[in-house]
Amino acid sequence: MRDQRREFVRLCRCVVSGPRWQVVVAVVVSAWTFTWIVGQVGSSPVSPLAVLRAPVDWAGIPSGWVDAVGGWVRARRGVLAGLAVVAGLLWAVTTERGRLAAPGGWLAVLVAAEAIGYAAAVHRALLTLAVVIAVFALLSLLGRRTFVVDRIALLPRGVLHASATAVTLSAVLPLLAPGLLVAGLVRPYVTRPPRPDPTGARIPRQRVDSGGERRAEAGSTA
Repeated sequence: MRDQRREFVRLCRCVVSGPRWQVVVAVVVSAWTFTWIVGQVGSSPVSPLAVLRAPVDWAGIPSGWVDAVGGWVRARRGVLAGLAVVAGLLWAVTTERGRLAAPGGWLAVLVAAEAIGYAAAVHRALLTLAVVIAVFALLSLLGRRTFVVDRIALLPRGVLHASATAVTLSAVLPLLAPGLLVAGLVRPYVTRPPRPDPTGARIPRQRVDSGGERRAEAGSTA
């Protein structure tokens, strides 16, 4: 359980460890997606463009282009609904190096949700992700006795690790922006333990043997 927790924390840190422009894109998509998801709570759920309209109106920027984009999306509802499937595929191929696929998938969900609604878009995307993982899991079980010597093979352990990575990186992206906000607010008030100086001399710890004498652990010189 502890190893799984460490792996989860490592993957969460991986989201903000890429190039700066990728982190900026991820944070913008995260803020938009998180606000949209929270906006589904209540009697009148909001659309992705409605979330975008709020800061535009607050800043006093003309919002006619938002209405134009909404009309364009509704006119192509049948085609843009397929972006929910594309979102599931992008989530499925998300890796530590290809982490940009996660915000791309959420952008596709936002466009599809503007066309067909929140529930339909999210359900199709999750179903696509589940189908892709299930197919690779089944293929890995069929070929699990294959020896990896000089060819590529699907192994259950590799499929499990890849699917866990894809699901984690895709699921934590909406929480990236609020998480960074909370971390920035809490950081000045948190006391961190001192870190050892890698350039300093190593002081061996002392231990008491059975005879009552203190002896230095391994690392001291005679």
